[in-house]
Amino acid sequence: MADNAINPTRAQNYPEWYQEVIKAANLAENSPVRGCMVIKPWGYALWENMQAVLDGMFKATGHMNAYFPLLIPLSFLEKEAEHVEGFAKECAVVTHHRLTPGPDGKLRPDPASALEEPLVIRPTSETIIGYQYAKWVQSYRDLPILLNQWCNVMRWEMRTRMFLRTAEFLWQEGHTVHASSEEAVEETMKMLDVYSDFAENYMAMPVVKGMKTPDERFPGAVDTYAIEAMMQDKKALQAGTSHFLGQNFAKASGIKFLSKEGKEEIAFTTSWGVSTRLIGGLIMAHSDDNGLVIPPKLAPLHVMILPIFRNEDEKPAVMEYVNSLAKELQAQTFNGAAVRVKVDARDMRGGDKAWEAIKQGVPVRVEVGPRDIAQNAVFVGRRDKGPKEKSGMPRAQFVGEIASILNDIQSTLFARAKSFRDENMRKIDSFKEFEEFFAGEDAGGFALVHWNPAAIGHESLPRLKVTPRCIPLDGPSENGKCIFTGQPSLKRVIFAKAY
Repeated sequence: MADNAINPTRAQNYPEWYQEVIKAANLAENSPVRGCMVIKPWGYALWENMQAVLDGMFKATGHMNAYFPLLIPLSFLEKEAEHVEGFAKECAVVTHHRLTPGPDGKLRPDPASALEEPLVIRPTSETIIGYQYAKWVQSYRDLPILLNQWCNVMRWEMRTRMFLRTAEFLWQEGHTVHASSEEAVEETMKMLDVYSDFAENYMAMPVVKGMKTPDERFPGAVDTYAIEAMMQDKKALQAGTSHFLGQNFAKASGIKFLSKEGKEEIAFTTSWGVSTRLIGGLIMAHSDDNGLVIPPKLAPLHVMILPIFRNEDEKPAVMEYVNSLAKELQAQTFNGAAVRVKVDARDMRGGDKAWEAIKQGVPVRVEVGPRDIAQNAVFVGRRDKGPKEKSGMPRAQFVGEIASILNDIQSTLFARAKSFRDENMRKIDSFKEFEEFFAGEDAGGFALVHWNPAAIGHESLPRLKVTPRCIPLDGPSENGKCIFTGQPSLKRVIFAKAY
């Protein structure tokens, strides 16, 4: 076997390594439309597993799914000034509803079909959902409204990278309406906890829960909360956000209700979402120089069985053995469902099939040949270990322990990622130390520094390519001085280079 399957390696060129992992794992590829991607079956299966878990979490917290239009009247976005300003540069706009042949015979928009009002392809749906909510809400008895939708959105990104930042991407967006500020804030924090639970317990990706600084808030929100994760290049990834919108969008959309006392009140709203960006986070949190590494709880496949035989005479016995082994494994449960198993019976060299399973991140691969059958055993490799770290096991023991093996891989990946994050997170108390921490392309991590809002827009941040990520919710209150302005500070803020 080669030393590694992915070139360049992470150490040599991290951005290129990331693209090569996607290619080698057959997750996605670029489409003919600039900035858009085709998500291939293995990548989409990963998204479906994420979607299924999150959907169950949302429904367990009282939410239901709905669907709202892809196209939003331009006037809707104009109702909330800060919101439209935040998204104006990213909007794709539909202006005509028909094509017609031009003088050169090529299709063009028919001038006679110009829309009376342009329609924006949703960058997010607060405004059009707010319009519907205003119709649905009349009384306090109509509240709360707890809805989510799974859909696509479009933001016209100039610099794209598959899964992390594309013009079109898949996501879920929750939108809720409440009678009081307290209820809405409780909802905002509840969904932040859901995202944190999913990231840590399913993606095996440790995160910091925190409040965004005012300059990093969602346009139009009163407060934005996020989970921030550290990737293997020490950059931060915002992996999910939950917004307390206060009454800003309710006022813009006219979401009002009669209280128990018969008084007209303006509602409070929230929104929250995660996207296919999570796949990018999973890749960068766990994968190595041999390809994708997938936490077992989200893996499209748990076990790949590789039958090995030298000739057609050996094939029947080997295939009978591996097929019966597959059935035994499928009868086992992991994380509340049947273990997902596949026998790779393609007419290919065993080594090529093994490398393909490694590059795709299959948690466990099992090699079975005549010698293994003679010993009623299997030869097992784990994706959280090196490709040559394989060992024999009695068949019955392997079948009986498959769930614990998968759980151990899940725990190992989380512990490994958390250890890396903790090793690269540091308290910094001077601007000089801050500059040194982030100097150079490969420098950085999470810097915990005292900060005062007067430092917003400080000239050093774009120069160092650093942004404030969040104010950790579990961070202690402590008196300090902002390292940028010298003004008083009561809490530390995480700064990092980020995606």
